[in-house]
Amino acid sequence: MIVATMIFFGNVSVNAQKDVYFTTEQLPNLIKCLPPPPAFNSPEFANDLMRYSWGKQQRLNAERAAIAKGDAVWNFDSLFHQFEVPFGLEVSKENTPEIYKLLVKALSTTDQIRVAPKAYYLRQRPFERLNDKMLTDEEDELRGEGSYPSGHTMRGWTCALLMAEIAPMKADTIFARGWMYGESRVIVGAHWQSDVDASRVAASIGYTALQGSNDFRDDMLRAQMEYAEKTGDTERFSKAKIDKYPASKGRVARKAKKMKRAVR
Repeated sequence: MIVATMIFFGNVSVNAQKDVYFTTEQLPNLIKCLPPPPAFNSPEFANDLMRYSWGKQQRLNAERAAIAKGDAVWNFDSLFHQFEVPFGLEVSKENTPEIYKLLVKALSTTDQIRVAPKAYYLRQRPFERLNDKMLTDEEDELRGEGSYPSGHTMRGWTCALLMAEIAPMKADTIFARGWMYGESRVIVGAHWQSDVDASRVAASIGYTALQGSNDFRDDMLRAQMEYAEKTGDTERFSKAKIDKYPASKGRVARKAKKMKRAVR
């Protein structure tokens, strides 16, 4: 328990050095927000076992198994690539610098809140509990790291929330992909279904916290305008619409007007 806690909170110190909108201390505490994971003798865990069996059946579908393996890669560039089709735009430092900056900074911020509950509950992962093999052969890497909540699911659902705010006209397909991203964690055997379910709520908690940052709101507007420019939808940020910003958001409106002129 002590070793695991040192590992997890060591990660916090690394995150604290990253460019984030809020520090861990400024964000909601998921231990206080979410219920504990289901006990292994509970009816809820019986559902986890049924969903684990479902996940193993999904591995027999070569296409779905390949998607689940791709979703397991833990880096931002791979995550953005998985959402490229539903988002309708390739996201990269070079192609979409404003969108990339927003997503990385926002996700680096919300990633922080998964650390404490993982260390606190230290829930056994499916492959540990059932002495089974993972689809991704990550047993040695993940053994001893808490299963609740799922960091991948939190990241995937937060990414979906952010991308849907950038491109609301694509929300249907973005959220469908975000849902699939969480299911991939059950398929590869990294998480129980209850981990995934709670993690989508955790992602929503983190996403809501971001709304309290003026810097986040400014960066979101830049990202939205970059998306509009890249996709040819500049009318979305016409002068008439920008002028409707309330006086309290004058700083954002002024930046929006400057960006509108740049788009022209």
